[in-house]
Amino acid sequence: MRNVKLALVFALLASGFLAGLAAGPAGATFPGANGLIAFQTNRDGNFEIYSMNAQGGALMRLTNNPDAENYSPSWSPDGRKLLFRSTRDGNEEIYLMNPDGSDETRLTFNDTIDRYPAFSPDGSKITYTAYVSDNNSDIFVMNADGSNPVNLTNNPANDALSAWSPDGSRIAFVSERDSSKQIYVMDADGGDQTNISNNLAVEDQPDWSPDGSRIAVDSNRHGDIEIYAMNPDGSAVLRLTEEPLADEEPDWSPDGTQLVFRSRRNDNTNNEIYVMNANGSNPHNITNNPAFDRNAEWQPLPQSGDADCNLTVNSIDAALILQYGAGLLDTLRCPTNADTNHDGRINSIDSALILQFVAGLVDEL
Repeated sequence: MRNVKLALVFALLASGFLAGLAAGPAGATFPGANGLIAFQTNRDGNFEIYSMNAQGGALMRLTNNPDAENYSPSWSPDGRKLLFRSTRDGNEEIYLMNPDGSDETRLTFNDTIDRYPAFSPDGSKITYTAYVSDNNSDIFVMNADGSNPVNLTNNPANDALSAWSPDGSRIAFVSERDSSKQIYVMDADGGDQTNISNNLAVEDQPDWSPDGSRIAVDSNRHGDIEIYAMNPDGSAVLRLTEEPLADEEPDWSPDGTQLVFRSRRNDNTNNEIYVMNANGSNPHNITNNPAFDRNAEWQPLPQSGDADCNLTVNSIDAALILQYGAGLLDTLRCPTNADTNHDGRINSIDSALILQFVAGLVDEL
């Protein structure tokens, strides 16, 4: 039976139907498709950037600098580039690389610390945290190639950790100008800086939902650090986690249905990467490693159907799904994206839908 299935797969490939069809990625829109998860870990001794799928598999080391620390991965809006910060050239600077770790490029060249980079939704700008003195940090914006840096916040208090709204009009960030860390929102040009936390708690790590309706944060407003979601004006605050040990650093999945975050819930001395539903249900550990794993960020893919997470939907994806459905492959690199009709199964129907898409017979998956 296996030989019959194998013959079927190769017959389809040989027919030219699969091999002759290809399509580039569509523009990223909400809801997007969920790609890989990048994160930092010290499982090699120093901190390096890794990627994995949402199940914790397909683990890949992206940086390899044993004499440096590499932190804060952040995807471009099309999922084709990955920002990070590194100490490889002395102090912390911002770098860019491909999703496989190749073509590393330094973007900032400053004597002070630059950290926490984030692409604008159109990919043309990058916000980051820069230290203008030893004791003061501000939010800066620069072009995607590192040119023309501009200070957006210009405040004597520490401002850090910027997150763009999906439409690119506003930026959420953390500020200490009200004694404790609070979540602020400002216009993309730095105007109208407004505290949306307005409480005595420490609130940190904002991340805007893909549809722009909510901002996830971590906060100690009820004692220990937990994850919350609120409206962009700070209203309708909802607690999503409730554990005796810290849950921190929330990041939305591109399709808006899940959050990835860092947790110490099983061991206060260890940090793991967890995934949960957007309402806080079904939290589960996807790293399960004694190392310190943190700063997870989900790769946006422009289109469902990208079964190998290579940023295109084409005949290769259809072939991989056919082989997986025939039992010729044990796993797919991005199995969630393979279920194109979202029926909970990966089979020949998904392959057929991809073929129709790349042939232009359907507009979307």
